[in-house]
Amino acid sequence: MKKIVLLTAVALTTLSSCSDETTVFEEPSKDDLRLETSETLLENSILYDNAGVLDIYDEATVTGKKSITAKNDQAGDYPLTLVAQVDVPSFNGGENLTASHVDVEGDYAYVSYNTVEDGYAGGVDIINVSDPNNPRVTSRLYYSNADINAIDYDNGYIYLAGGVDAERSVRATDNSFIAKIQAANGRMNLDAGISYGFQEGFNATDVEVYGSEVFLTSGRDGFVKAYNKADLSLTKEAPFMDLRAVAIQDNFVAVLDASQGVSIMDQSLNVVRDIAIDSDFGLNTKRTLDFSGEHIIVAEGSRGAGIYNAASGSFIEYVPILLNPDNVDDVDEVTNAVATNEEVLLMANGGAGLCLSEEQNDNTDLVGIIQLEGSINFVASKGDYIFAASGKEGLQIIKLNRPNESLVARCANLAAYSGSSNLTINSGSGGAFRGARRFNNFNVDGSLLLCGSWTVRNNATIGENALFEMNGTFVVGRNSRRRNVIVDAGATLRVEGNLTIYGDLVLNDGATVEFIGDNSVVNIFGSVTRNGNTTVDGTYRDVRNKF
Repeated sequence: MKKIVLLTAVALTTLSSCSDETTVFEEPSKDDLRLETSETLLENSILYDNAGVLDIYDEATVTGKKSITAKNDQAGDYPLTLVAQVDVPSFNGGENLTASHVDVEGDYAYVSYNTVEDGYAGGVDIINVSDPNNPRVTSRLYYSNADINAIDYDNGYIYLAGGVDAERSVRATDNSFIAKIQAANGRMNLDAGISYGFQEGFNATDVEVYGSEVFLTSGRDGFVKAYNKADLSLTKEAPFMDLRAVAIQDNFVAVLDASQGVSIMDQSLNVVRDIAIDSDFGLNTKRTLDFSGEHIIVAEGSRGAGIYNAASGSFIEYVPILLNPDNVDDVDEVTNAVATNEEVLLMANGGAGLCLSEEQNDNTDLVGIIQLEGSINFVASKGDYIFAASGKEGLQIIKLNRPNESLVARCANLAAYSGSSNLTINSGSGGAFRGARRFNNFNVDGSLLLCGSWTVRNNATIGENALFEMNGTFVVGRNSRRRNVIVDAGATLRVEGNLTIYGDLVLNDGATVEFIGDNSVVNIFGSVTRNGNTTVDGTYRDVRNKF
């Protein structure tokens, strides 16, 4: 139980109460929270220092069975890129915040922050991710007296799960709270008032909106409670020993109780099935669970991720923790959170990194550790994005770069690429492929068409009189390790889709760049060098105005 600092007056007027245990307040004191008003600070919160192509340390590499250079013989699946990082908020009294939770809805990511050390301070960010080349923090809220441990967005409001010091608070009746804040078009509106509800438990741990209700879990000696999302009046409750998380699917509510395992309940919070788990979930630690079809996946600390049949409760398998090549302390080798996205399973393994696996029926194949900095505390994924909360490294926004379905249809007759990660097309030769792969080296001296999503770790060179046509996504280099795209004399680079270069685009005398269609995007972090007579044709959006 960490030491707790002062929480001043939380509210001015009582709204309503459905039981003696739950008190709801509105109109919080503005002394304890404030919105960031500096647009410059919000803009500068987006960091591109490590943006670019991400390596994946595969299972053979991290277990020492194969060298890093040897793994590059075959082009890898999952051409991931780090779009940007969001710097952790900091303010007087809140200098040690860490990202704690992420919810993604539509064009926005909603991020919560708490303080791991003694004391309470937290925050909330709203990030516009509608343009993958240019994410923006549109709103930021600081809490000087409360941890924000989880967040969920629904229909114009964000719902927060947090912790306060009830003994020092004028209004708080318990340490755990739920808060409801109006948020429209990426902006929080404090003038509309904030509703709070307090419930038993040392700290609120998770929150999820489902239908007309919002469910909140609180930790040791706490409850899972359901509130009417319109006014936060209590509708139902069930006591548990040590709740860490809640997940809801098909009218079933699953909670993770660190003292016993998973309980699956109906909408009235009657337990219909228990899944006994004897893993050590630790004290006051974040652990999550997630439904994936007929399975339920549980973050089980040092044991990794446990997968169970949600209908029967039967155990299926453990997905173990792969270790990042760097040395990691044993206490940091823990699965904090799990998330699924179609066939992908993601495990936030603390100091052991972010692990990516593939779900295949009742078997899970480990792919590897994604090359990220920081201790990964939480992960969420939706659509083409992964959002990793990495402690003091902040939020890391990763793009899966899945091929567009319409693109796949247009290129369906091409062969899928399955060759070397060191791609070379010799003069007089040609090739045409579809797919989504990671390359190490890329040299075209003949002609090549690529349909899909592709990343290149090192320089990409289109030799004299060569032709390279891309339809989809093509990303080269990393901002901390810049690499160039070189188009030599008489060569043509033809782009339909998204071209991103973490380095320079070098056009030698006689080189041509053609943009096809009306929706192509070019995003160059270095410069465009035009040596001699070069040609750039077509319609395109130049994200950083480098042409």
